Amino acid sequence: MDHDLIYRSPDNPNSHLTAKERDRPSFPTRRLFSEGLLTGRVLDFGCGKGADVSFLQESGVDVTGFDPHYRPTRPEGPYDTIICHYVLNVLLPEEQSHVLMAVSELLGPGGKAYFTVRRDVRKDGFRTHARYRCKVYQCNVVLPYASVFRNDHCEIYEYRHINQLAHPSGESCPLCAPDPSWQLVTESARAYCVVNPADPSGGSWLVVPKWHATDFFDLPGRVAAACWMVADRLKWLLPKRPGLDRLSFAFDVPAVHACIRVSYRP
Repeated sequence: MDHDLIYRSPDNPNSHLTAKERDRPSFPTRRLFSEGLLTGRVLDFGCGKGADVSFLQESGVDVTGFDPHYRPTRPEGPYDTIICHYVLNVLLPEEQSHVLMAVSELLGPGGKAYFTVRRDVRKDGFRTHARYRCKVYQCNVVLPYASVFRNDHCEIYEYRHINQLAHPSGESCPLCAPDPSWQLVTESARAYCVVNPADPSGGSWLVVPKWHATDFFDLPGRVAAACWMVADRLKWLLPKRPGLDRLSFAFDVPAVHACIRVSYRP
């Protein structure tokens, strides 16, 4: 992990070279700004060389830029709005998941994040960078969030914490429609983690798939893998406790909604 925030795969060491030199702000930033969506404390996650940050600062926005290569100072949340433009397309799937989780951790309750992905990538895989003559990765990315804009070149998704979304009124499973009062720890595209609402001590957590199943072993492989990735992230997200230096992972079979229960153990 870099900065206790993201994961940079050794198989994709040159992703930072895809950051463009810009003499004006990017299209998605200009669009979101013109629509009045960049409100409160704003974070540009993966800001590259900072053209959007400079534009927003000059426009009076309270904005911070973070980039693991160009602006590596760890941002301090919570933020009201987070933008993440053209980052996910140049990352491997595991790297993408950690970016989604990091953004969810930095976003305040009730906040919104905007992920922009390219829609003009013709082929997934590594290619030779025209300027630096080294291998860089690119891929198409589809997110399970609300799409607020799309053209031939890009798509903008709006993300909110899963427990801040409106859920169908007839939804009977509490883990499919988590309560807004629950404390969200982290969230990826396929799973999320909350402080266990049934534990008054606050000493245990639930890693929950965004796929309803009563048996964890009935989950699709990629959903189960996403749960374990979230659980693994907890190992360094959670503070160390005196006398408790290990985490215990368990699950009930069957359950109302399959999940992983995480707690400390001596």
